[in-house]
Amino acid sequence: MFVLGIDPGLTRCGYGVVRRDGRRLEAVAAGVVRTEPSADLADRLADLHREVRSLVDEYRPDEVAVERVLFQVNVRTAMQTGQASGVVMAAAAGASVPVTLYSPNEVKEAVAGWGGADKEQVERMVRTQLGIDAPLRPVDAADAVAVALCHLARAGHPVAMAAGR
Repeated sequence: MFVLGIDPGLTRCGYGVVRRDGRRLEAVAAGVVRTEPSADLADRLADLHREVRSLVDEYRPDEVAVERVLFQVNVRTAMQTGQASGVVMAAAAGASVPVTLYSPNEVKEAVAGWGGADKEQVERMVRTQLGIDAPLRPVDAADAVAVALCHLARAGHPVAMAAGR
């Protein structure tokens, strides 16, 4: 299975592409799509859509996994993250690629073993699972790879799939 994981954000949207062949996991790509904060919101969303659609077209994932926006203290940031998440889902769905949403706690539990893991623990477990020595940077890319790993860990588990969709 080939999964594109997304950590949605309007200024920085992390992505990670992971392939699973049997028990073997391989990191294919990771990075961040950036939009210019001073640009018009509609233009930024259009740019993000175009970039995510380009990633889908380039990597041709079997599925896309997106971290669900649950809560953020800053309302403006939460709105932008929600808008970015919608654009990501639309880009994937427009390419006929199934999309699954996971909460941050589901991602942490699947990757680090418990839902209360901090970012450093999750990043370390991502590297361990993929056999990567160097820290993954920026953190948004590491988070996106964790979302892809979460999906791969939960794929085929009916309860997780029902809750994630």
